[in-house]
Amino acid sequence: MFRLFLYLALVFVFTGCIATTKPNQEIKPSQKTFENEDTYILFALRAEQIKDYNTASGLFDELYKKSSKKEYLYRYLQNLISANQNEKVIAEVDKITQGKIEDFLLIRLKIIAFIGMQKFTQAKDLAIKLVKISKEVDDYLLLSDIYIKLKRYNTALKYLESAYSKNYDEKILDRMSVILYVNLDRKKDAIAQLETHTRIHGCSKLICMRLLGLYSDKNDVDGLLSTYLRLYNINKSDEIAQKIIQIYGYKKEYIKLIYFLEEHKDVDDKLLLQLYLSAKSYKKAYILANTLYKKTGEIDYLGQSAIFEYENNTNKNNKIMQKKVIKKLEKVVKLEENPLYLNYLGYLLIDHNIDIRGGMKYVKRALKLEPNSAFYLDSLAWGYYKLGAYKKAYHIIKKATKLKDGDNKEVLEHFKKIKYKLYKKGRHKK
Repeated sequence: MFRLFLYLALVFVFTGCIATTKPNQEIKPSQKTFENEDTYILFALRAEQIKDYNTASGLFDELYKKSSKKEYLYRYLQNLISANQNEKVIAEVDKITQGKIEDFLLIRLKIIAFIGMQKFTQAKDLAIKLVKISKEVDDYLLLSDIYIKLKRYNTALKYLESAYSKNYDEKILDRMSVILYVNLDRKKDAIAQLETHTRIHGCSKLICMRLLGLYSDKNDVDGLLSTYLRLYNINKSDEIAQKIIQIYGYKKEYIKLIYFLEEHKDVDDKLLLQLYLSAKSYKKAYILANTLYKKTGEIDYLGQSAIFEYENNTNKNNKIMQKKVIKKLEKVVKLEENPLYLNYLGYLLIDHNIDIRGGMKYVKRALKLEPNSAFYLDSLAWGYYKLGAYKKAYHIIKKATKLKDGDNKEVLEHFKKIKYKLYKKGRHKK
């Protein structure tokens, strides 16, 4: 820091008397007016950067005196405000303006200095005079800020509405919504104004985020969903997509969730596949699983596509379809010992009398992995039933009915048929 001041002192000494601008000559902002102007600027900006506002204000003051450029004057006063020298700012502005309101920026700086000194009444009176002359949005905002500090929220809102009506600035609307919702407890009005803006001008990120905050506070799930959907059109992030999925799930609106996932590809294909399965939309499930297999190469998707292809076909005895499904499942179980696909392949071979004993081998492999599965025991029992071994089939199916999922409709139907055959065979022997 000492080296900075030392260098500045040398700059002042050797450049104090140097000036290249003639009196009353018009100066352009980009025009260099004295030899070391750039050096002064660099040191002034550096002082601002390290928050040494007193030094920065002194340098900008010197720059203004040497060049008469107004931007240096404004920067000088801004740094005085940052250095909490508000009284000096007011004095400087009064000396320059002589009570006239012509340079709006100087008057704004004076108002900000009043605010810094907690002199809100003086700030308000001057801001009212300024806004009547300038009619600029920034001045409406400044005046509304003063009224907020005075806790006169209705008046602050009035000036914000005047500013908003000029260009429908969403930042102004955002301020209005906060005052309405928080300070005036006009929650419905706050949301209504934001929603009206979105219908006319669209839902920007700022407005959508404000609506999310308000709807969240009111625990309005429908409002949250509506806003997240609009926000997703602006910012297609995974985080927003997951929020939409969660809300649809909470509301149990699965059909709408399917539409959302279909419209926005690749958001959550795994979930979409599960939803297709739940809705028994086997055709869509088959197409999606096939697509995912081609895209990822994951063998599980090939297995799923085979099952969905079979389930989707109304004619389960279609030989061409059966061969395609069997071929897929054989490829799957060759690469992965998955009990689900082993059992499905085995049952298909058994139920359609394609290869009963071969099918039973697949089912037995599935049972080695999950010995207490009612479904897999049912498949094995059905194989023995097809072979005419009713007694063995009965003992297996009876065990299946006592396990979890043993009350499944198909399991009970098989149990009934096997029991009937066993009873009929016993009577025949008698």
